[in-house]
Amino acid sequence: MAGTIERPGDDRTGAGAIVAIVAAHDEADRIGATLAALGRAVPGAALWVADDGSRDGTAELARAAGASVLRSEQAIGKGDAMTLAASEALAAHPGSGDDVFVLCDGDLGGTAERLGPLAVAVGRGEADLAVAVFARSVGGGFGVALTFAAWAIRRRCGLRTRAPISGQRALRRATLEAVLPFASGYGMEVGMTIDAVRAGATVAEIELDLSHRATGRTAAGFTHRGRQLVDFARAYARRR
Repeated sequence: MAGTIERPGDDRTGAGAIVAIVAAHDEADRIGATLAALGRAVPGAALWVADDGSRDGTAELARAAGASVLRSEQAIGKGDAMTLAASEALAAHPGSGDDVFVLCDGDLGGTAERLGPLAVAVGRGEADLAVAVFARSVGGGFGVALTFAAWAIRRRCGLRTRAPISGQRALRRATLEAVLPFASGYGMEVGMTIDAVRAGATVAEIELDLSHRATGRTAAGFTHRGRQLVDFARAYARRR
């Protein structure tokens, strides 16, 4: 899982830092807008991008937008790519227990500017892990993968969730450290929630008006959700 680290400079922050880490795979058309919007949502945040083997210039555009980029040469899956980036970001920003880490997907575009309430909730101590619930549902299939993910989390740690696979999250530093490494692939969020609750973290879900690139009821969409379901099942099985 070796990756290369590319930084725009030494931008370490002290206690109470906010660090945003964006998951991206072939997001050249949206990564710039997502990073700019994140800068508005959490002013002064250190921006990182976990580039999972993109071939479309995502890494170059992210660097041009001022982000530190950790890029894998080949696609290794969201969970592993984000594990590498989060581990490096933790080391690069030593900070304190007051640090807040915001995680999000690179396809949010301009709606990433609405992620601020997640960081606020964690910063104020209202939750150790805050998860965004999309106010509007766009695309998707028949809900099988989503239903399984919610069931898996409830079965393993007793938590009932509305957005079990939302990638838009904020965590306290200690919570992030407790849930690393992330589950592989699309199992990242299911495994993260289970591990966080088992570590004693409090979880809050916050409804936000976000949008992203949705997959519909097409062959490609069903293939994508099938891969998700397999990764959810693996994360569930490995957390007995």
